[in-house]
Order: sequence, then C-alpha cells, then structure tokens
Amino acid sequence: MSGERILITGGAGYVGAVLTPKLLQAGYEVVVYDLMLYGEDVFDECDAERLTVVKGDIRDQTTLRTAMQGVHQVIHLACISNDPSFELDPDLGRSINRDAFRPLVEIARDAGVHRFIYASSSSVYGIKDEPNVTEDMPCEPLTDYSRFKAECELMLAEYQSDRFTTVTIRPATVCGYSPRQRLDVIVNILTNHAYHRRQIKVFGGAQLRPNIHIADMTDLYLQLLREDKHRIAGKIFNAGYENHPVREIAAMVKAAVGDDVGIVTTPTDDNRSYHVSSQKIADELGFVATHTIEQAVADLKRAFDAGLLPDSFDDPRYFNIKTMQRVGLK
Repeated sequence: MSGERILITGGAGYVGAVLTPKLLQAGYEVVVYDLMLYGEDVFDECDAERLTVVKGDIRDQTTLRTAMQGVHQVIHLACISNDPSFELDPDLGRSINRDAFRPLVEIARDAGVHRFIYASSSSVYGIKDEPNVTEDMPCEPLTDYSRFKAECELMLAEYQSDRFTTVTIRPATVCGYSPRQRLDVIVNILTNHAYHRRQIKVFGGAQLRPNIHIADMTDLYLQLLREDKHRIAGKIFNAGYENHPVREIAAMVKAAVGDDVGIVTTPTDDNRSYHVSSQKIADELGFVATHTIEQAVADLKRAFDAGLLPDSFDDPRYFNIKTMQRVGLK
C-alpha cells in the first residue's frame, strides 16, 4: 500500500530506472540498492525526500541488512543479466545470480519484509515445440544464466509462508526507453540500427521472440505490490505481450522509423525460438500488457530525436557486456 517502504535490488538498472519514479509517484518510499555501474545520475530528477539510494553489492550481507531495516516489500531485479554478460565471468555470475540469493531472501525475511517479488526469466523454459509455453511446463534451461534463475525460483519457494509472501515473475524480453537505457536487447538493437544506420540485419527471421514494453513491466511490479497476498502467494507467472518472429519485429521497427530503412536477411545456424503464454496472469490477476512493440520503437525514436542517447553504438552504458568489461567487477 502507498506509504510502504520498498527495496529494489538493481533499482538503478534498465527496469529499475523506470520503476523507481513510478513507485515514488504512487506514494511509496523507495530504497534503491544497486552497484551503480551505469552512473549515479539516473535519479537526479526524482523526489529525493522518499528515495534512498544505497550503493551496494547484494553479496555484501552487512550493507544489505542495514538497507533492509524498515522495508515492507522487496523487488529483486539485480543480476548479471543475459547470457553474454554471464559468460564473460561465470564465477562472478554464479556468485551474484545464485550464491547471493538465499542470504538475500533470509535477510529480507528476518528483517520483517512481508513480500518478496523475484524477477526470473522466460528463458528458464529453454526451447519448446509447443505453441504456448505455460507455467506448468518443465524448466529446461540451456545456459547457466537461465539455470540459476530456475534454481533461485526453487529456493524462493522454500520460504513462502503466511508472514512472507513470495511470487516469481518470468518476464519476456523488456523493450523501450529508460533513463538507464539498454541497447543490447532485440527490439532496442534493431531500432538503434534502423535509426542511425537506416539498415537492419536479420539473422534467420522465423525465430519467435517474446517481448514486453518497459511500461507494462513496471506497471506489473506496481500491481504485485498491491495484490492480495492470497492471489499471488508462492505462484509463478509468465509476463509478456506477444510472440513475434524476428522478421516481423524488424518490419515493425522499419514502419515506425521510416520507409527508407532497409532489411537485410541472412541465414543462421541459431534457430532458437522462444514463446511464452501470458494467459495465466491475465486470468488470475487481470494483467494484460497493453503497450505494443511499435510504441517501444516510437519511444526510442523520440529519445534519439531529443539527443537523450548520444554515442549509441559505442558508449558502454548501453551495453551490459561492455560495462562489465570496463569496470572489471569481481
């Protein structure tokens, strides 16, 4: 409820940078717990009165315990995100994405937090042949990144109780504009190339990719803070918009950016195809994503037009793997 204190791990990241102002506007007090690898100016225009920014590592249990004091609900976004960033330093990825998880949950529970929302990933399913991949299907992760996401889901389930509500979200790939922009996810990659180079390269094209607009993703986290605990306790929900082939996403980007944008299609050996059903969350929580991929592209185009994303191919801030290489985090 409004007035509660919410801690967001990774709160200065791509999703957190949109979510935090939204929670402040809704009347919450927010604690952002983040390494601040991508800069410390992301919240300069936010209401500082109800915002606390803690520069901390989720492996640092002492700092975590201090930050967790007085917190009512936790949204856990922090992780080494996506396979390439993870593979850059597998030991680092393991220590942050898996090994730090159980201590984090226990610190939250012991501090009196009553709700823990975990951002997992739709990649935990691996590749399925079924046209609609639902939450009751087995996890068959293909990489350590997605395997550790699945393992943390199981860990979290152990802590579900009447006093400590746990819920797991398996998001599709998030797209759209954020003050802490990522340009290394598919819709955003294609838009960057279309806008600046007037050409999109599509490898294959038939592969399905689920996406969700960052506005819908952050609206969902806000809804989960407010939901009656009995509707979400111990549950897992997919969260996506639509599953589109890559070639259709490219066509949407072209339509939004300009008819002069060319699309070059080349064969690929990588035919991984991902698709998830978001019917359960619609049926049980009434959540239906409403922002389209075209809207995400239009938002990015406006940001490019306004000069908000300078040096969009080379600045490490927009690319997780480049930032990981730059900072040398251990």
